[in-house]
Amino acid sequence: MQTRNKFFEDMSQLMTNAMGVAQGAKDEAETAMKGLIDRWLADRDFVTREEFDAVRAMAQKAREENEALKARIEALEKAAG
Repeated sequence: MQTRNKFFEDMSQLMTNAMGVAQGAKDEAETAMKGLIDRWLADRDFVTREEFDAVRAMAQKAREENEALKARIEALEKAAG
């Protein structure tokens, strides 16, 4: 029985080590793929969501200011004319 227990312990240890190696390989592959995708996106000058949202907010504010200025000019022209 000692032999069987040792055999199963060794097999269990081998499987545990194999799972650790597989997990490490998976993590490394994910890291490599993420790096590849990040470089690919950077080469194409894509913007991040945060940058897009910031520019969109600035454009919305500029539109609102333009509308206010347009209304002010119309009011001044009406008062002058």
